[in-house]
Amino acid sequence: MNANLDNIIVIGDRVLIKPGAAKKTKSGLLLPAGYQEKEDILTGYILKCGPGYALPDMEDVESWNHDARTVKYLPLQVQAGDLAIFMQKNAVEIKYAGEKYYIVPQSAILLVEREEI
Repeated sequence: MNANLDNIIVIGDRVLIKPGAAKKTKSGLLLPAGYQEKEDILTGYILKCGPGYALPDMEDVESWNHDARTVKYLPLQVQAGDLAIFMQKNAVEIKYAGEKYYIVPQSAILLVEREEI
C-alpha cells in the first residue's frame, strides 16, 4: 500500500477496496480462471470501512432537529483486511495518489474471506 489513506473517511455502508487478489488464497479459496475475463465479479482487499447503516432516532420526534454527533450506526459485517469478492456493476472505480481503488456498498459484496476470526 503506497498511498497514505489516513485522511480518507469512508461514508455509510461503503468500503474501500484495493483490487487484485491472488487466484488462490492461503486458505484454499480457488477463484475460477474465467472470472477476470467476465469482469462481472472482482476481488480485492478491504482497506477501510464506513461506520455502517445509520439508525433512526426513535426517541426524537423532531428528527430534523438532532445533533449529528449522536447518530448511532449498525456496523458492517466486513472488516479491513478481509478479501472481498464483489460485483463490479455496483463498484465505483477511483484513482487516489496514482493507485486504483473501488468504493463498494456492502450489499454488492458477495462473500469475504477472513484470515482469523
